[in-house]
Amino acid sequence: MCSWCWGYQPEWMRLQAALPDNVKVKYILGGLAPDTDEIMSVPMQQVIAGHWRRIQTELGAEFNFEFWSKCQPKRSTYPACRAVIAARQQNHQQEMIAAIQQAYYLRALNPSETSTLIQIADECGLDSDQFQADLTAEHTQAILSNEIQFTKNAAIHGFPSLALSYQTRLIPIPVDYKNHLVTLTHIQNQLTRVN
Repeated sequence: MCSWCWGYQPEWMRLQAALPDNVKVKYILGGLAPDTDEIMSVPMQQVIAGHWRRIQTELGAEFNFEFWSKCQPKRSTYPACRAVIAARQQNHQQEMIAAIQQAYYLRALNPSETSTLIQIADECGLDSDQFQADLTAEHTQAILSNEIQFTKNAAIHGFPSLALSYQTRLIPIPVDYKNHLVTLTHIQNQLTRVN
């Protein structure tokens, strides 16, 4: 549910396609905004809508601004994070990430709502009963807590973030939102250094 992650999506797809075979991608959830049922304040909604406009202008990403009038937005991304973990249990993590982003940014659906996440899981072809059980399971929250703690320990403060893991080292990789080849060059340079 990070709008910069949504804006980065086209270059991220290109980067993944260009990665060497020995580089494997692993998604780690950073959490962003904890659970709350509180409706986001109007000033906060305006700030986030402003981010959307900036990303749309700078990166060309599409946004459906009807979200702000059609939904009751909550500053709560943990439900969507748990949905990704629940989908991961059924080997559909990437499909769930893409579906949540499209629901949020293009379809003006609210991924802070459990009903939306269940709808998305059904559309992705997941086992609905299993998904719902995993969505609220203690082990799912434990996985999310561990991943959030990992990002904090790794001093990852922004989203999206890329890092190359090599042996016990975590090497930050700069994200270029407009040209995946710049990021690929950084990765290749780091691979040359560690090998």
